Amino acid sequence: MSYIEVTYPESKDEFFKFLEGQLELYSGGEADMTAALANFSSVLRIAYSEANWAGFYLVNGGELVLGPFQGRPAVTRIGYGNGVCGTAWREGRSIVVEEVSCFVGHIACDCGTHAEIVVPLRGPGGEIWGVLDMDSTVPGYFTEEDRAGLEGCVRTLERFYIGR
Repeated sequence: MSYIEVTYPESKDEFFKFLEGQLELYSGGEADMTAALANFSSVLRIAYSEANWAGFYLVNGGELVLGPFQGRPAVTRIGYGNGVCGTAWREGRSIVVEEVSCFVGHIACDCGTHAEIVVPLRGPGGEIWGVLDMDSTVPGYFTEEDRAGLEGCVRTLERFYIGR
């Protein structure tokens, strides 16, 4: 399937409806989780024009291990409770950070990053099996509207959860 250039709506409600359609189009029919996550991260990076990184960290024992992503190379392993990703995993909630230099314990992968959002991915029993992580060079780029919208988007990933 070839990617078709699109213009995302400016209204956040319309943006997330359109985004979910794009995520379904490029990831929804894929049975392989790695392939689905790869396209999911690509669509997010395109949709969020000021994002410099979009991808996933997947739970592997007591740490998060780098999964499919779009952006510069990243830290490959994050401990439980470390950085924004590990904190979101430990606390079981999404985290929006306006300025990462103000987040105690932030793990810097790209020194140009200022804003970050992390959304936990849950399996059928509510267990966290990974996190969606997005970064931006624009301070305050991600909002509470983005948090709510992205939480809705990652629910579509539950179909890819297969007894991890």
